[in-house]
Amino acid sequence: MRLRSVAAWVSAGSLLLALANQAIAQTAVEEKRSRWEFGLGGWVATQGQTTWSHNASSIPGLGNPTSKLTYKDTGTNILEGTVRFWFTPRLFGRLTAGYGVIGGGHLTDNDYLVADGGAPSSSTTSDLTGNSTWYLNTDFGGRVKEFRNSRGYVDVFGGYQYWYQRFTANGLTQTTCTTAGQTQDLDPSTPKTDPLCNPNMSLSSAIPVITNTTRWHSIRVGGTVEYRFTRRLSVQSTMTFIPVSILDNTDVHHLRPDLSQNPSLSMLGYGIGGDAEVGARVMIVRNLFASVGYRVFWNQLINGNVTFHNSDGTSNQFSLTEFQSYRHGLTFGLNYSF
Repeated sequence: MRLRSVAAWVSAGSLLLALANQAIAQTAVEEKRSRWEFGLGGWVATQGQTTWSHNASSIPGLGNPTSKLTYKDTGTNILEGTVRFWFTPRLFGRLTAGYGVIGGGHLTDNDYLVADGGAPSSSTTSDLTGNSTWYLNTDFGGRVKEFRNSRGYVDVFGGYQYWYQRFTANGLTQTTCTTAGQTQDLDPSTPKTDPLCNPNMSLSSAIPVITNTTRWHSIRVGGTVEYRFTRRLSVQSTMTFIPVSILDNTDVHHLRPDLSQNPSLSMLGYGIGGDAEVGARVMIVRNLFASVGYRVFWNQLINGNVTFHNSDGTSNQFSLTEFQSYRHGLTFGLNYSF
């Protein structure tokens, strides 16, 4: 009896040990399991604006700021795709890219003289055509928390963002030209033959005036929180901080024979920024989700310089007093994982 009892205990122990080993092996497999996620969607009805100004007040008579250019009402619909690979159930890499053709907008170009006490001495408007924008985000991150009862999670990530925008301003209408603007001599070597503005200035919209190309290179860190109200319905929020963003901007001023044409102006500086998105997500079938939301991109210069490249090969450098780009609009998409 004792031998049979011992044998029974040994058999039970062996069974429990085998089950434990199987559970450990299954857990190890699950921890190493990888999967893919693919997303396709859009950033629609977006509106954007780019504003920059510089200080050349070291030249007698010029104000601070000296010029301020605003590219506004630059609406577009952007097609976006995302690929995310989960190396383990907690670690992932992600690539997101978007592209859109900007459907129009307006450029306002204001110039300032000391004589007008901070009011624009010259102001012109131009139409924007032939424009585009695209961006690329690469991130690596992980899941740091899961809520009880599968109610949601918190992911953190870090990576790189490249954001490109190009505007072409066509035509020109003079809307402001003060007395000081009509008499200010911009070139001391040719007195009173090079005024700042002409009150009767008007150019056809078929004539290109300025082509502006902006590139932001950014390091980004952020997090995503999802909370599930039901198994099918959840809300999401993604907040991204950009602690370092490098500005690389070029302008071609097609009507300025005193400036080089490739480029006429170049700008370099650094700044900060941020991206934010909030929205809702619905599970259509297992592993297939639809989402809607609202997103903002924003980059702001902290310090930088603009260089004027003269047609005779010389150059002049001044400080940038402002450079800012932002875009915002609705988002939607479909996401599938396997």
